[in-house]
Amino acid sequence: MNFFDAHNHLQAGRFAGRQAELLAACQAAGIARMVVNGTCQADWPQVLALARENQIVLPSFGCHPWYLAGRTPGWLHELERLLDEVPGAVGEIGLDRWQPELPYAGQEEAFLAQLHLAARRNRPVSIHCLQAWGRLHELLRDHPRPACGWLLHSFGGPVEMIPAFTKLGAYFSFPGYFLHARKLRQRETFRHVPPDRLLIETDAPDQHLPSEMILHPLAGADGQPLNHPANLPAVYAGLAEFLGAPVELLAARVAENFQRLFGGLS
Repeated sequence: MNFFDAHNHLQAGRFAGRQAELLAACQAAGIARMVVNGTCQADWPQVLALARENQIVLPSFGCHPWYLAGRTPGWLHELERLLDEVPGAVGEIGLDRWQPELPYAGQEEAFLAQLHLAARRNRPVSIHCLQAWGRLHELLRDHPRPACGWLLHSFGGPVEMIPAFTKLGAYFSFPGYFLHARKLRQRETFRHVPPDRLLIETDAPDQHLPSEMILHPLAGADGQPLNHPANLPAVYAGLAEFLGAPVELLAARVAENFQRLFGGLS
């Protein structure tokens, strides 16, 4: 089987320069492609370098709502230049009302600037959303979107909104973190995702699997556990068991969906 990681952050500094080692383990585990998402201007060069050095890396560049304060005045021009330079996606972008200390002012402006850029170039977008689902739907409904589609990464929104988002072109990715016992509601939501819109992700180095499911234990320099991207097959296996489907069938379906959304960048 081939596995496809719809969303991770392989460029993260917490991996302490071990990216080549991690990628070798991923290839040995059967991971065919991974979307590596930048979150701020500072990490875009690392994402670009990984994509140039490794065939399985599909780059994505965006300003995450947590890191908008670090932008330079020319951030959007730099993003456009990168998309001219490589066949990359846009993301991680989004809206976040979950963190009380995070200013919401300016988030929608940055989100729409990046969404419009993706729509003009028909590049897939990876979207983060916490506690802003209704407003996200309004913005997506009322503004141009990429015709190829867009991803709600680690979708944790209301099950009732799945049809509305699907109508606008959404795909929904499932992380291993949702396999924890306490995440039953999030798992149940994925029973309602249309089979042709389902994707799977690690969100490495974050969103760890339950400890008994981890295939590749990994710790950072500070000793804190990290999610190894080669744990992706365990996410497939866990979701397949939950859905009551053969993992081979799930893998084939996800491969088709990944190609439909991201295949135009290959």
